[in-house]
Amino acid sequence: MDSPSPTPQRRGMEAFASRDFRRYQLARSAVILGAEAQAVAVAWQVYSITHRALDLGYTGLALFLPGLLFLLPAGHVADRFDRRHVILLCYGLQVFCTLALVEFARIGMHRLFPIYAVLFLVGTGRAFSGPASSALIPHLVPEQHFVNAVTWGGAIFQFANITGPALGGLLFTFPLANLLPGTELAGPGIVYCFTLVTLVWFLVLVSSLHARPGRMEHQAASLQVLLAGFQYVRRSSLLLGSFSLDLFVVLLGGSVALMPIFANEILHIGPRGLGMLRAAPAMGALAMSLLMARFPISRKAGKRLFICVGIYGAAIVIFGLSRNLWLSLAALALSGAADMISVIIRGSLLQLATPPQMRGRVSAVNSLFIGASNEFGEFESGLTAQWWGAVRATLVGGIGALVVAGTWAMLFPGLRSADELTAEALRPRVAEPQEARTRC
Repeated sequence: MDSPSPTPQRRGMEAFASRDFRRYQLARSAVILGAEAQAVAVAWQVYSITHRALDLGYTGLALFLPGLLFLLPAGHVADRFDRRHVILLCYGLQVFCTLALVEFARIGMHRLFPIYAVLFLVGTGRAFSGPASSALIPHLVPEQHFVNAVTWGGAIFQFANITGPALGGLLFTFPLANLLPGTELAGPGIVYCFTLVTLVWFLVLVSSLHARPGRMEHQAASLQVLLAGFQYVRRSSLLLGSFSLDLFVVLLGGSVALMPIFANEILHIGPRGLGMLRAAPAMGALAMSLLMARFPISRKAGKRLFICVGIYGAAIVIFGLSRNLWLSLAALALSGAADMISVIIRGSLLQLATPPQMRGRVSAVNSLFIGASNEFGEFESGLTAQWWGAVRATLVGGIGALVVAGTWAMLFPGLRSADELTAEALRPRVAEPQEARTRC
């Protein structure tokens, strides 16, 4: 872990005193930029082949299933091996997957199964890199700067989310054939080549990190060790409540998978407009994260969490009802701003309320909830849109998110009453029994 800079840091930017944090976030911004651009290209390519909402949903399912299948070994690997090495190996697999997508685009692939197979491998890499990446952050900054690091990590993530989809939409329509006659790449192929460059850049920067977390868990794999993350979350009303809240709210309120339908059939704005829709939530989230870096949450974190979840659900309802591009963009931006506050609170709870030797396995449990809410949520959105239509599915999802927010506020009073985001305030609530600490 880097030591704090001896010179005073500008308020709200304390985490950037750490060299490794700066490098890791630069690498992360590049790779997210490429991944988001690639997601736009894959979604438009799949929908252009069959024009079925359900097939868009299957892209989310292909990404989600590895997280479910490899949940237990992924968490154990993050605690058992050097987390930096795990990340490098996983993103090496991503390079292979993107090369396959480039080849599919070059030959004009019109079958979906090979695309889904590649997405399954992408999801496998994410399943193992997610817990390792989440657990790596506390090694990059001093503990007193961790909430600031989470906030800036969210800001950087959202900046890439803004630029990535918009750039993906632009690259998709880039007239490369006019500039390079004879080239066989067009549309999605150009986007995939860009993603490949960002992946290589990520690998170079992460390889240069000084942090060497080493092995946190020294016991070999066993069912007891593998399940320790689940047991820890089950004992913690803070973690269980926050994880499950995100699961059901985003599962119901997620509309990302349906955006190609809104762009093509409802708002009539094409691939570039799809990029704008994908970027709008990130725009709102970026603005909120920058505000929160300057004015961090100090008290009443639990109440703020539930209020923001309610705002998120209401914004999804507005998006479903809108027939105007600018109103749709505003609603999505509002949903992103509200969700950003939730992300910062939940991310702080995850790491500050968890001991270092358990962070990989607890992060793996969180990855399952996030994967279910995002990737499986895309499948759910595609399925309900196939039944009811995109608009009704979005409205039902937004209303469902509001219902879940109210219900969880009653079911988890400990989460609702959470106050300060500090290890001292949070860990006593989830302290492990002595014999559990001895075993793990």
